[in-house]
Amino acid sequence: MSRPDAPDPAVVDVDKLWSIFRDGGRDLVIHQDLDLSVAPGEMLSIVGGSGSGKTVLLRQILGLQKPARGSVRVLGQPASELGSEGAASRIGMLFQHGALFSAFTVLENIAFALRELGTLPRDLIREAAMAKLQMVGLDPAQANKMPAELSGGMIKRVALARALILDPPLLLLDEPTAGLDPGSSDSFCQLLRALHQELGLTVVMVTHDLDTLFELSTRVAVVADKRIVVSGTPTQVMTHSHPFVQAFFLGARGRRASSLLPSSGQTV
Repeated sequence: MSRPDAPDPAVVDVDKLWSIFRDGGRDLVIHQDLDLSVAPGEMLSIVGGSGSGKTVLLRQILGLQKPARGSVRVLGQPASELGSEGAASRIGMLFQHGALFSAFTVLENIAFALRELGTLPRDLIREAAMAKLQMVGLDPAQANKMPAELSGGMIKRVALARALILDPPLLLLDEPTAGLDPGSSDSFCQLLRALHQELGLTVVMVTHDLDTLFELSTRVAVVADKRIVVSGTPTQVMTHSHPFVQAFFLGARGRRASSLLPSSGQTV
């Protein structure tokens, strides 16, 4: 039994991770002894240069790819042992472009995971999907539309509702505001922040968008040199001397975006 004052166990625990791919007969090492721990309730942003393995890391957490070495645990269990149904109930995933099923209506997309479980009556599945539709700020009148009829912002919201249909404690976001205009991006960030607080979610987000990062992150982890070179609040990370950190955060775009930070340096 843990002590009353012991910290909650990590939602995600990555220990000495190696990710290796075969490329033209040679091994290509993407991650080498990468360590990362995500505490309950955090909204962690992962940033890094092109080819640094940010999305590969998300795939490791989802259990879609096994580490070459090291371990990835989600809610105390090896990620690779979650299985498709286990992962769906414990991890919600919002893909970069929504990845909605084009032949399904909005409501059918949202209800997909519940329907696949095959344990609930149709009426209850519909009721749950409608509740999630409204949770992400969409009108019930949108339920029977097809994905081709939706704006980019609406597609993101439907995809988010689908990711949350099984009430997972962990939500993974891959470039959540990519392709959105500034107004839609701001609105989607506000929705994510509200749901993070309301549902008590733990969120791991890959993003290159500095506005989104500064708007949402409680912590930032920077992937470079095949590992996490620094993690901390946005303000703490910005002071690190690594060349990628300096170029990413202290260029013209970074200086403009950092105006979103409160004077204390802590977001959310």
